[in-house]
Amino acid sequence: MVTLSSVLAVSAVALGMVLTPGPNMMYLVSRSITQGRRAGIVSLAGVALGFLIYLTATNLGLSVLFAAVPQLYLGIKLAGAAYLGWLAFQVLRPGGTSVFEARPLDPDPAGRLFLMGLFTNLLNPKAAVMYLSLIPQFVRPDAGHVMVQGFVLGGVQLAVSMAVNLAIVLAAGTIAVFLARRPAWLRAQRYLMGTVLGVMAVKLATDRVRPVPA
Repeated sequence: MVTLSSVLAVSAVALGMVLTPGPNMMYLVSRSITQGRRAGIVSLAGVALGFLIYLTATNLGLSVLFAAVPQLYLGIKLAGAAYLGWLAFQVLRPGGTSVFEARPLDPDPAGRLFLMGLFTNLLNPKAAVMYLSLIPQFVRPDAGHVMVQGFVLGGVQLAVSMAVNLAIVLAAGTIAVFLARRPAWLRAQRYLMGTVLGVMAVKLATDRVRPVPA
């Protein structure tokens, strides 16, 4: 029902999105470095629930609303592009920091870690852009039930995102120490990620593709 080309395209988009610094990555890295891997994994579980909420809401009809009200879709898309542009500026501006430069965080219990991961993702414009603007573009009405395709492709995105974020959580401390000892590498990582964010912001703002109704 879901074409291989759609799966590969969503995987590529999901990989590009998860590898760019944003609220989720910054929170997970800082939490893992300051409170340990277990705290990072618990926080990641909250992030995963946030993705599931977005995925369910989108496939229950938000794409229909955006197709019916193009101005609303355009507003969401431009807001997402502006957010990515702002992230690019924050990374590239003089004095900007890398995602692997940990922010000090106070230790929190597991329940609070889970909820913070959840709300960090729910309030993350990048997650909204992913489910409301990007994934629906790979749904093909002629390939079968649109809602089923949406859940399958969303599941692909979720799997890619969770695998990469888990690897980051487990390796955050090691990566942070490695980059801290190599300032030139840290700057290169920051400039590369900032450039990727800027390119994605421009692409999203200039993309004229409209979402596919569910």
